[in-house]
Amino acid sequence: MNSMNDTGVVAGTASGRTSHTNPLRRLAGTGFIATLAAMVATTLAAALAQAVGVDFEVPDDGEAIPLSGFAVVTGFLSVVGIVIAAALLRWSARPAKRFVWTAVSLTAISLVPPLLSGANTATTTALLGLHLVPATVMIPTLVRSLDTRTD
Repeated sequence: MNSMNDTGVVAGTASGRTSHTNPLRRLAGTGFIATLAAMVATTLAAALAQAVGVDFEVPDDGEAIPLSGFAVVTGFLSVVGIVIAAALLRWSARPAKRFVWTAVSLTAISLVPPLLSGANTATTTALLGLHLVPATVMIPTLVRSLDTRTD
């Protein structure tokens, strides 16, 4: 008599792979692309601000922030955001919700240094806006990758 035990069968393609990609791999790939987009958008916004007369000079050191500095800092902090998102994906029951709270809180905290820098009004206003540019790119993109309801 033959019996069939199908409890070990995994739905997938002929190659044995499932139709869904690894959520962590998807998050990393999407995050990397979003990081590049955030770097470009922030650098272009800073260049536009410079073109209309913002000097980005911070009184502490007397030097202007270079455009490359915006790209580097945006890239580094975007990667930090991806790491936070990956940790929440791994250890949180509701990673998307927790990431929104964390990312919005960190973005709000990031607005404090420009206000305390002592820079002129144009520079301070531009820096505040430039903190929001990568946030508007990274946060929604990573939240979509963390939303487990789409899997």
